[in-house]
Amino acid sequence: MATGARDEWTNRTPRSGIAGESRSMDSEILLSRAAALRDEGHGRIQTWSPKVFIPLTQLCRNLCHYCTFSQPPRPGEMPFLTREDVLDIARAGQSAGCTEALFTLGDKPELRFAAARDALARLGHETTLSYLREMCATVLSETGLLPHINAGVMNREELAMLRPVSASMGLMLESVSDRLCAKGGPHYRSPDKVPAARLQTLSDAGELGIPFTTGILIGIGETRAERIAALEAIADLHARYGHIQEVIVQNFRAKPRTVMANAPEPDMDELLWSIATARLILGPKMNIQAPPNLSADDFGRLMEAGINDWGGVSPVTPDHVNPERPWPHIDQLRAVTQASGRILVARLPVYPGFSGPRWIDPAVMPMLLAASDASGYARADDWSPGIALPERPATGDCSTVDPAIAAITARAVAGDAISENEISTLFETRGADLEHVCASADALRRAVSGDTVTYVVNRNINYTNICAYRCGFCAFSKGDKAEALRGAPYDLDLSEVVRRSQEAWDRGGTEVCLQGGIHPHYTGETYMGLARAVRAAVPEMHIHAFSPLEVWQGAATLGLDLETYLRGLKDAGLDTLPGTAAEILDDSVRDILCPDKLTSAQWREVIETAHRVGFRTTATIMFGHIDTPRHWAAHLIQIRDLQRRTGGFTEFVPLPFVHMEAPNALRGQARRGPTFREVRLMHAVARLALHPHITSIQTSWVKLGEAGVRACLDAGANDLGGTLMNESISRAAGTQHGQEMPPAEMDRLIRAMGRAPLQRTTLYGPVPDDIRQRGLDAAELTPPIQTPPRKRRAPTSEMETMTYAE
Repeated sequence: MATGARDEWTNRTPRSGIAGESRSMDSEILLSRAAALRDEGHGRIQTWSPKVFIPLTQLCRNLCHYCTFSQPPRPGEMPFLTREDVLDIARAGQSAGCTEALFTLGDKPELRFAAARDALARLGHETTLSYLREMCATVLSETGLLPHINAGVMNREELAMLRPVSASMGLMLESVSDRLCAKGGPHYRSPDKVPAARLQTLSDAGELGIPFTTGILIGIGETRAERIAALEAIADLHARYGHIQEVIVQNFRAKPRTVMANAPEPDMDELLWSIATARLILGPKMNIQAPPNLSADDFGRLMEAGINDWGGVSPVTPDHVNPERPWPHIDQLRAVTQASGRILVARLPVYPGFSGPRWIDPAVMPMLLAASDASGYARADDWSPGIALPERPATGDCSTVDPAIAAITARAVAGDAISENEISTLFETRGADLEHVCASADALRRAVSGDTVTYVVNRNINYTNICAYRCGFCAFSKGDKAEALRGAPYDLDLSEVVRRSQEAWDRGGTEVCLQGGIHPHYTGETYMGLARAVRAAVPEMHIHAFSPLEVWQGAATLGLDLETYLRGLKDAGLDTLPGTAAEILDDSVRDILCPDKLTSAQWREVIETAHRVGFRTTATIMFGHIDTPRHWAAHLIQIRDLQRRTGGFTEFVPLPFVHMEAPNALRGQARRGPTFREVRLMHAVARLALHPHITSIQTSWVKLGEAGVRACLDAGANDLGGTLMNESISRAAGTQHGQEMPPAEMDRLIRAMGRAPLQRTTLYGPVPDDIRQRGLDAAELTPPIQTPPRKRRAPTSEMETMTYAE
């Protein structure tokens, strides 16, 4: 590798210089530099993996002088865990909230023990790795836990065989010193500890794109120079393949009844030196771990040397490799972490940055997505939008706020345009930083909107669920005249649209929201006809209708430019437009999520043209599927820039992805919606990033329920949207929060928070008392009629033909 490439990768002194510096540097300076590097790469996040330890077999062909994990066969005992044993352990971990199934086992015992060969034959396998593959596949499919495999030295074919049943793998390099394998050394008569063999496994894993854990074992007779050589070898492999997701610096602990029972152990200073040196060699971005249970009660000191991870800690199983040293309780781990000003975050066996298709087999990806949050860490709970929010205990997170976070929020509150990087940073906050962001947004909400919470009495009218588009997230649309899982397709008569609009007016509604699927036979005239019919029947009703996709399609079918068609809609009676169909304004996401829909530029073009024509619109984001905080930040910047040019947005509406019946989620191609933390942050960061240009932030009761919207109203939101009367789209996706929240219920919810409810119009004007009273006195809704599809004329334009063909 060229020296220049190496320098660029570490962004620090070339490695020979680092090695020399670490040997001669004052320990306090060394630790300080290492911790600063760690903070540069990882901020205040300190990770751990909730795991179960599954010791598939403790037979091993090696004879390491320090190991008590390896055990000889015992007469009458099964030397392998059975399928039932494995599942019992995995299910106990699943019940305890674990996400990782750590499979640790001895190296190829069948090459040494007849008992291993006989047991494998009874299990229907010739090799330990073949049986391991079956057990990993079983755990993955039966529990959803993500296997991490520590199976010793493997060749390329064996690694490839295990890739489709594991999220990640690992092999401790331990040392690159051949002399440790000589007679009298700790690795004597241990063929799988030959450094060249272990380096070859690490290299093969890199070529196969396997997220890999490795590390060094200190205190077994190696010198500091040999440790540095091992760390440099790891660095070279990572520079070549980019696959080393984690490096462990593990200290030797002497165990009774081993050859090295009386060998001296490295002290804390030696361990700290080794960790800090690893950080300097491997750079700020590498994940560096030191096991907390091997350092007794002062394990918190390990953070001084630059670690950012505690490794796997199990609430269920012991550390079978070091059974005499129990893992700390999670509460203790959290308290020690917080005492150092860091924030404990649960991760998956795969670190953030290693969750894409380059690294994860398609067979594993659905389980990984189901367990992930938007940043690639483990989901904090089992909640998803659309279901009731459980009671949330106080977290007791560290009380100090990162000064950098405080500075960003202060600038946002002052009205400065914070950057995309700063917005993304706010979306990544956790612990005290998260609470500070939400509190800052809430204080800004109070300054801008007071303690008034607004809502509009409206009715959603989805005039058809037939759609030629195939958005991966949509559970609402149906194919043309095709029966589907969630009910029959329909195409409402104009008379039914008018009847629902009149009923909404009679019940105190001031707005109808008209949207539907992109019916292959609809033209631009269809949309204008809907607006004319409602305007003629209910002249005072505000018509809020037609997403940018419907506008784009309508204009194209009539051969009109956008401005001409939008003016036609205005003449037909349209008042405002919903800014839906935005999803995520990033075409790399849209190409997967909704590849046949508008591009980001086309969505912006429709909205900007609508504002120029004189329409006001909402702005939306639909988040929590395959997107990331970086995408959210870019989306908010685009909304803010549009608003600064046009001033046409009335509000910003975060729409959490409801996954339960979404096609992409059912296929395992999306996460389970945003986490509750992400929902709070979306409302809070939107308030900060869009200030002072958009002053109303809406929260969706139909997706979040009462407890969810209360939390968002405490995190920057000031508006509850519409009462809806009918709600089809979220309900089709699986939400359980109903179709209507009448005005009296809105008032009750708001007053229970000590806020003042205010019914508004679509454009945030006052509502006359007589109309408001009609809403409070409203009768039950008449059951809606879902008009079955009917024959429509054949398409006449090239666009209509194309749309129908889709």
